Amino acid sequence: MTSTPELFGRPRGEAERRIGALDQLARIDRFVDDDGSGRGARRLRLVTGGGLEVELHPDRALDLGQVTYRGIPLAWISPVGMSTPALAESRGGQWLRSFGGGLLATCGLDTFGPPTVDDGVEYPQHGRVGVTPATLTRTEIVGDELVVAGTVRQAAVFAENLLLQRTWSADVGGSTLRLHDTVRNEGLTDAGHMVLYHVNIGWPLLDESATLEVESREVTPRDADARSGAGRWHQIEPPQEGFREQVFGHDFRDHGIVTVAIDNPALDLRLEIAFDSATLPAMHQWKMSGEGHYVMGLEPVNVNTFAGRAGATAAGVLPVLRRGRDVSYSLELRLGSSRLGGGR
Repeated sequence: MTSTPELFGRPRGEAERRIGALDQLARIDRFVDDDGSGRGARRLRLVTGGGLEVELHPDRALDLGQVTYRGIPLAWISPVGMSTPALAESRGGQWLRSFGGGLLATCGLDTFGPPTVDDGVEYPQHGRVGVTPATLTRTEIVGDELVVAGTVRQAAVFAENLLLQRTWSADVGGSTLRLHDTVRNEGLTDAGHMVLYHVNIGWPLLDESATLEVESREVTPRDADARSGAGRWHQIEPPQEGFREQVFGHDFRDHGIVTVAIDNPALDLRLEIAFDSATLPAMHQWKMSGEGHYVMGLEPVNVNTFAGRAGATAAGVLPVLRRGRDVSYSLELRLGSSRLGGGR
């Protein structure tokens, strides 16, 4: 957090001499959607006063919806939109009927990837946590920081009891959004724990004029479709009719703090995603260059598998969270000017 935040080129103290209230420049707004598939769902908007505006969806695990920087939209929004969890379908591959896109959709907390059956238990595609409502615990500006926090519990009788404690923060006058998650096993037995942070970048940031920057130690295509495009995994291509999704696994083990980026000099805009490879040792890249479904997913994961819960168990790589223990994850989404020149 910067010690002397600026608001539109002025130190905060100097800026406050020119306004009636901080809300004029930076605030946290609360809404309830009143129509369509999102009717009744809560929505928060963070305005930092530094060009960053963020929509949070408490009824979808406190995930991100649309995020804009300097008025430019960053996220892909699916045809489903940000619907209420009451419409969610959490069996098999029906996750796609609830997937609204947004800049971050959390997948887990006990599986991600394709639907599987493990030891007689059905694990749906990408898990259930992303359509579980959060209990909000903080929505406030404290000092020079905007903070939104909440808890999300994934639990069942005679099964897992996992508590996600989630905090979003951003500096007043800033252009970086920070996420800190802690997952605690409050159940009576050890629990398998898988998490994937589905960051969904859309047009106009995602465009042929942009460059993808990923420096991983190894890139692995998921299937035949990905193998056919393996030599172009890093290229951002125009929308194409009939494009079949391609997914690549990036290995970041022992890389410390990892930073991946999409940089668009035509917009003079750069998005960086930073995370710690000690807890998120890999990233899945979802390259979807189809018409209408034009999106790049950059998805840090706590285990590098494409095979879902059953596949992770069979391969002996399923992370296990011991009873009473917890694990923490942090992401930073940093916005700023392009480093590649050009500009508008």
